[in-house]
Amino acid sequence: MSTYATPTSPASTSSARLGANLVTLAGIGLVGYGVVFLIRNFTGFIELGLTPAHVGGTPEQIRAFSPHLYNYISHLHVAVAALMIALGVAVIALAWRGIRTGQRWALWTAFLAPVIGVAVALPPHYVYGIATMGHVGPIYLDVAILIVGTVLARRGMVLNELDEAHVRRL
Repeated sequence: MSTYATPTSPASTSSARLGANLVTLAGIGLVGYGVVFLIRNFTGFIELGLTPAHVGGTPEQIRAFSPHLYNYISHLHVAVAALMIALGVAVIALAWRGIRTGQRWALWTAFLAPVIGVAVALPPHYVYGIATMGHVGPIYLDVAILIVGTVLARRGMVLNELDEAHVRRL
């Protein structure tokens, strides 16, 4: 009868667990920001961290100018909120069921999907002068948490692989 020793290096286990938990937190942050985005659409219309001066008018002025434009902007807000919430749920699931079990594909998917979204969505904020800290700051914080979580989880995965290689040599 052969016995398989499971690697239990405290450094690898704690790093991997903390990393997965931080990636989960980043996913929760995306869901939270998406929910706030959705609520703001129906309660204040103008996105978090922006003022009527940033968007060229109050919600009432935009609606008076063009009810169709107002409705179009509102539908875009809802769509963006929905995509942020959905992405957050995917990141949470990948972290909880994939990263925590050492699946590299889950780690890189949970990392790259939001990073690609931010890389595409963020530049126009600067071009159009709406990159206020109140508006993009929460996303920067979320990306920072995601990066730290990814680095820690990857470190834990590498240490686990080294532990497993060591056990196999015994």
